[in-house]
Amino acid sequence: MDTEIIDASQLASPANVGETGAGAEGGDAMDTDKPKFPALKPKDLRSKKDEFRRVPVPPHRLTPLKKDWLKIYSPLVEHMKLQVRMNLKAKAVELKTCDETEDSGALQKGADFVKAYTLGFEVDDALALLRLDDLYIDTFEIKDVKTLAGDNLSRAIGRIVGQGGKTKFAIENTSRTRIVVADTKIHILGSFTNIKIARDAVVSLILGSSPGKVYSQLRTISSRMKERF
Repeated sequence: MDTEIIDASQLASPANVGETGAGAEGGDAMDTDKPKFPALKPKDLRSKKDEFRRVPVPPHRLTPLKKDWLKIYSPLVEHMKLQVRMNLKAKAVELKTCDETEDSGALQKGADFVKAYTLGFEVDDALALLRLDDLYIDTFEIKDVKTLAGDNLSRAIGRIVGQGGKTKFAIENTSRTRIVVADTKIHILGSFTNIKIARDAVVSLILGSSPGKVYSQLRTISSRMKERF
């Protein structure tokens, strides 16, 4: 098989350079002909297949759920564009996306909203989960902090709540959170930073700190937050 020998001087000739330049210009011309696609709408980001979510409801929250059902399903249907129904046989609230659902995260927000209500939060407080993106729910038990039983456990719960709920309200107002004390479980709704402030105060009360000491700590935190903002 014959092998063709190419002179190296031909590779660097002006003619070859000109041809290369022409090719580059042609490449630029081709770059300008790239296809342009329109921006995707939020509805296009949602899965084509309808998604389904079921949120179980504890027995003690069924009666309040029936009472506040109008307040619960209205924002889910009107604003989040979800299909919602109360399944009394399964004791759950079922949510489903449809063709009208625009937000890809609507189903998750709706499930978090219903879950917050089943944990004991008021409807108006739980609605913040639909409006804001940086809200979370933190749940822990008293025994996760300290093993208590009997009267010691009752006294710890009493320190958290306070007389007439005064201590709990003080923690909520300072940390800008909402707290639910459900037996031995503590549920805190708020942003990540604010949840940490409220959780530290509750943990101090569980460990035996007096409410007066926690009040002074909350006053210090409140003054710092005012200086920050």
